[in-house]
Amino acid sequence: MNAGVHSKPRQDFSAVPNFSALPNPATVAHLPGGTVATSKTLTRSVPAQARRGQHPGISLAVIATTQLMVVLDITIVNIALPHISTALKFTPTSLSWVLNAYTLTFGGLLLLGGRIGDILGRRPTLITGVLIFSCASLLGGLATSSWMLLSARALQGIGGAIASPTAFALIATNFKEGPERNRAFGVYSAVAGAGGAIGLLLGGVLTSWLSWRWVLFVNVPIGIALASLAPLYINDSERHPGRFDFPGALTSTVGMASLVYGFIRAADKGWTDTWTLISFAASVVLLVSFLLIESRTAQPITPLHMFRNRNRSGAYVLMLCLAAAMFGIFFFMTQFIQDILGFSPIRAGLGFLPMSLSIIVAAQIAARFQTRFGAKPFMILGTLLVSGGAYWITKLDVHSTFASGVLGPTMIFGFGMGFIFVPVMLTAVSGVAPQETGSATGLLNTTQQVGGSLGLAILVTVFATAQRNEAKALFPHRDPNQVFVHGMTAAFQVSLVFTGIALLMALFVMKPPQRLGVSAPPAAPPGEEGSSSDPPHAAAA
Repeated sequence: MNAGVHSKPRQDFSAVPNFSALPNPATVAHLPGGTVATSKTLTRSVPAQARRGQHPGISLAVIATTQLMVVLDITIVNIALPHISTALKFTPTSLSWVLNAYTLTFGGLLLLGGRIGDILGRRPTLITGVLIFSCASLLGGLATSSWMLLSARALQGIGGAIASPTAFALIATNFKEGPERNRAFGVYSAVAGAGGAIGLLLGGVLTSWLSWRWVLFVNVPIGIALASLAPLYINDSERHPGRFDFPGALTSTVGMASLVYGFIRAADKGWTDTWTLISFAASVVLLVSFLLIESRTAQPITPLHMFRNRNRSGAYVLMLCLAAAMFGIFFFMTQFIQDILGFSPIRAGLGFLPMSLSIIVAAQIAARFQTRFGAKPFMILGTLLVSGGAYWITKLDVHSTFASGVLGPTMIFGFGMGFIFVPVMLTAVSGVAPQETGSATGLLNTTQQVGGSLGLAILVTVFATAQRNEAKALFPHRDPNQVFVHGMTAAFQVSLVFTGIALLMALFVMKPPQRLGVSAPPAAPPGEEGSSSDPPHAAAA
């Protein structure tokens, strides 16, 4: 769009009656006080504005902190897992569900969370999600049994699934397209990307100085503060009429949970176990049902036409594969640093700080120079660095030190992820209709969480199989450290397959335009939804 279109002041059509929206008398229901409601029409209202006016810095801080709290919770528990296992008597296999109970509900319901924000308004949806998340954190910190903790973790995932996609979409509502929005995306991406490493650091501090329960309690005061600040400093979005696709949300979530359970069950009981086979069969039936439901539903949570865009589909696959590798690296490296290198929880958390800083720096560089060099170079460079870091990690052994075997590859991995986040985010929401922005952002986050859950399940299966084989080979002179490291490096070798697929996506599939994130969709007639004078939800493809 040329500069002249952007500079043209928008006419105010809010006072013009919308005769097409007048209710049919047959559909009118009279309510107390003389108001009316209709079953077939929806009267548009002006989106609620921030009560304290425009404060972009505070608005971004609230949005980014919401995402940080949600993303951070995926890894903050990692450091505390040994203490949780002892306190609540988890078995080595069941302990992985402390992570999966959260990521599965989080990833599986993100699409529905995006739709809720589109229909009911993103600001109230954000507040609701944050409050659910905070209450679940309180219950988890008070847990006295394994099932109580897992239930609380699943409820945390539900709250996060409601809050996360709306937080991302609210950037488009509160920041103008162009450099301002790109900078906001840069900050958001840095926070989201570094959240995993920050969670490990904070988890170490809380576990060492207080108790493992505080990795959950810490969310309560933060959530209350965010819920209080949101109506003061964040503009709401326009509400779009629609329906909730509960069958689609149910089949996708249960289907992925069944698939992940099948892999974890196979790691413990073998591939021919009856329940392993039943889990895989159920996942196939449920996920195929999900696709059929989405293809026939008038308003699906996953509009399948989004995958027709080559760049968007490539972004989803790239994010899924990188998350699969990233979750596994976090999971095993925290155990390696504590159990093999002998670090305390707080030292283990500090050990991931260089990686966190690498993500932040790289994300800011990508946001600053993307308009000059385009998105593709950053995605290629990022996937190359991630693949290189993952390959370096496969060389770890029982004699490795933090300086020689951990610091270098984790920093390279962090730089790679930082370069990728901004261009992939902008590509995924590019050209999406305003009423589908929540679904688009939810789908991007879903691919990340589902990829992480599925990837971790696969890598845990590889780890367990390799560990058993190594234990048999070393019998009767078993070295527990050697057995663990052998299984871990085998899992890291498989993670190279994930990063390799991501690199192929960046090289050969994705072809984003040079100025992604700067151009705008063609202008719509004044007053129409999604016109270029409205704050666009995405850049043009």
